[in-house]
Amino acid sequence: MKQMENKFTIRLIEKADCLQALEVYKPYVLSTAITFEYEVPDAQEFSNRIESISKEYPWLVCLHNDTIIGYAYATKHRYRTAYQWSPESTIYISEAVHRKGIARILYETLFSILRLQGYYNVYAGVVVPNEKSEGFHRASGFEEIGVFKKVGFKLGEWHDVRWFQLHLAEHTYNPNPPTPVFQIKDTNEFNTIMERSTAALNLIGTKVSS
Repeated sequence: MKQMENKFTIRLIEKADCLQALEVYKPYVLSTAITFEYEVPDAQEFSNRIESISKEYPWLVCLHNDTIIGYAYATKHRYRTAYQWSPESTIYISEAVHRKGIARILYETLFSILRLQGYYNVYAGVVVPNEKSEGFHRASGFEEIGVFKKVGFKLGEWHDVRWFQLHLAEHTYNPNPPTPVFQIKDTNEFNTIMERSTAALNLIGTKVSS
């Protein structure tokens, strides 16, 4: 009898991944204030987001066999030119694989790519209360830097957003502009990051699939 495949992969998102990634995101929109979005975007809108973000920043997906179980990406934190070295991170994981190590490996992979691109900082906003996400970001090396008080209204309540910062690299003078991800995705350095991350993910595969 043929054994069922049990393979885990991290890679850049592709156009065909849109619907599966949207299914990961959907419960967060409908049932939580983790995202301030009120309505689930349709497939075209979500596809447009993926295309726009992926021109410059890494958008990673984690797959168990052929099913997306989580994703993480970076995007602009602010639009003025002087902010260009400091993006914002976002991560969503399917409920079934929470606390299995998926998020940690996705984030580590994302930050390694951002360093390779030439970014110096990354920011994350956590809608509070959310002890799991706050603890996860602190464990990932982030430091709390401030709180936006009652900045968003969803599900009948006003919510604070706690902001975290992670330093990716030593700050230098006259930094070069960051390199868009499409210009590094075929380099040996990029491929090494992805191979190591996929290997690390498969080491914890028994926890994820159990």
